[in-house]
Amino acid sequence: MFPTESPGARVNAVIFDIDGTLVDSNDGHVEAWHEAFRRSGYAISRGAIRLEIGKGADMLIPSLVPDVPETELNQIAQWHDDIFRADYRPRVRPFEGARELIERLSGSGREVALVSSSASTDVDYCVELLDVRSKLRAVVSGDEVRRSKPAGDLFDQVLSRLLPASAEQVLAVGDTPHDVAAAARCHIRTLAVRSGGSSEARLIAAGAAAVFAGVNDPSLLAYLSL
Repeated sequence: MFPTESPGARVNAVIFDIDGTLVDSNDGHVEAWHEAFRRSGYAISRGAIRLEIGKGADMLIPSLVPDVPETELNQIAQWHDDIFRADYRPRVRPFEGARELIERLSGSGREVALVSSSASTDVDYCVELLDVRSKLRAVVSGDEVRRSKPAGDLFDQVLSRLLPASAEQVLAVGDTPHDVAAAARCHIRTLAVRSGGSSEARLIAAGAAAVFAGVNDPSLLAYLSL
């Protein structure tokens, strides 16, 4: 979906989600969660897990295993982290055009920030993989806030680090309905990409202002006036 109005020229900052938006990592997270739940005795389908990707462990695990004790939640989360870092993180690659988009936005005078429900160690890994740290105004990871997506804590935190005083001057770019919901709680419009596996219908239903194939979609560049 590409609206006729393109507000990119009026935007002073763009906040990107990382997993599934800038880097191709969602399948690895699904597999890591699937094995983590299996080790704890839960048979959770990959399809059910995929619908929750975008959330941190604090939100994802209770969505799939309601009333899970905190000690068990922490164990499942640790298993996921260990499995993902050992078996899947080394395979993560940036999406085509991800670094170039960030460089072009920064070069146009707009601030760029990243947010992720993942822990800072995984976020730092992806920032180095993208090789964009010098282009970023702020990076906020899941272990810096009390609640991960779809709560608004991540976006509230990153807004405090950006120069624009108003959320109307900011756009978010994410790949899941949880990104859209989290940004909306801070009154930030979200452009969604399908590269993470969410359908256009789910992203539109969540409230995305527009949906694009990925970060290298020419229509997204046009929307951002690049």
